[in-house]
Amino acid sequence: MSSNEFPEKLSCMLPSSLSAYHDFVQTLLDRLQELKWKKEILFGIHMALEESISNAIRHGNKEDSNKSVSVKCELSPKRFWVEVCDEGDGYNPEEVPDCTSPENLERPGGRGLELIRYYMTSVQHSECGCCVTMEKILDDE
Repeated sequence: MSSNEFPEKLSCMLPSSLSAYHDFVQTLLDRLQELKWKKEILFGIHMALEESISNAIRHGNKEDSNKSVSVKCELSPKRFWVEVCDEGDGYNPEEVPDCTSPENLERPGGRGLELIRYYMTSVQHSECGCCVTMEKILDDE
């Protein structure tokens, strides 16, 4: 049986504070490094985690200290899966302007979603728009 069949599971409820999630993210990155994930792949995962969690805190929960962000993860030597959910009203990612369009190059916003899509193998948003699920799968080398 491969280690992908029995992933390590981690979860955390984070307060809606931009300073509260860094230790949890570092714990995940350290664990993936122990599982022999390459530094250049960890960089992308780090970016995706930072963007998704900070977006949940800033845009979803509006930094409301009465709300939390739920993070659930599965880690193995070849697969990283994470779900980030906030307690906000949700949004439609299709309505976020394309940050690569010439008319949006000077406009803030949308870059975090683009980074997440770039670095992760798959990205899905819940129907309510309060959760993002991301997965990074390593190719066999």
